[in-house]
Amino acid sequence: MRNHEQREAMDLSSSCKNKRAANQSMLLCCKIFFSESRSRPALDAIERAASTGSAIYSPLQQTVLAMVEAAYGSINLELHSGAHPRLGVVDDIVLHPLARSSLDEAAWLAKAVAADIGNRFQVPVFLYGAAHPTGKALDTIRRELGYYRPNFMGNQWAGWTMPEILSEKPDEGPTRVSRARGITMIGACPWAALYNVPINSTDVSVARRIARMVSARGGGLPTVQSLALVHGESSTEIACILLEPNRVGADRVQSRVEMLAAQEGLDVEKGYFTDSSPEMILDDYLNLISADRA
Repeated sequence: MRNHEQREAMDLSSSCKNKRAANQSMLLCCKIFFSESRSRPALDAIERAASTGSAIYSPLQQTVLAMVEAAYGSINLELHSGAHPRLGVVDDIVLHPLARSSLDEAAWLAKAVAADIGNRFQVPVFLYGAAHPTGKALDTIRRELGYYRPNFMGNQWAGWTMPEILSEKPDEGPTRVSRARGITMIGACPWAALYNVPINSTDVSVARRIARMVSARGGGLPTVQSLALVHGESSTEIACILLEPNRVGADRVQSRVEMLAAQEGLDVEKGYFTDSSPEMILDDYLNLISADRA
């Protein structure tokens, strides 16, 4: 699963030269999760779509749609397999407000992108978070659609094995699913961090037991969602979403995984973030501005 981030900045001042000025800007971070991390041609096509036009001033909606189109043109879900769950070629798109942007603004753009993908590419789209009328959570929708159930070898996801006609009407797009493109989730929410902890064991059942006890759903850490994944040929990992990273951060997740793994007689490695932090995004934004004005 490959996570791409694009940013849209709408300056409040034409002389944004430092972090104070950047913090007064309206910034949105858009994370796009594509169901591919190994095909170089597919990744190159998506990267080319992302780099079209100005990195600062190109409309984010336009850039996202160009990347989505490139993904649909180069990835076929029927031919895809991997260790990460997915429901679509473009599995998830999430908008986070940064600096002075509001959650309402992020939700507005999420809904606009959802309508474009549903209409233009005829892909069913389910909204979540602030983009959903009742704030429905992403993991709730995923459970309803069978996202967490492997369909190959007990711990893998391959092709498309679900019904082609959805029993629940999507928020945008048709109820008929293209087996090549699948389904897309699009939402808006406050900043959430992605943190994975490798475990030195290939026993997926043990990793699942640990993941369950790490997550809030399993009585573990509040505001943490987690699942067990195969990680290479000699290990597994606990993949976590930290919904409120300022409340429950990576250190607490790391400590809990280490404690639970020790109870199973297993060692763990130091975890890692799979996405950038808001501070890193802000620095990237400032560097882009500096390069653009040089």
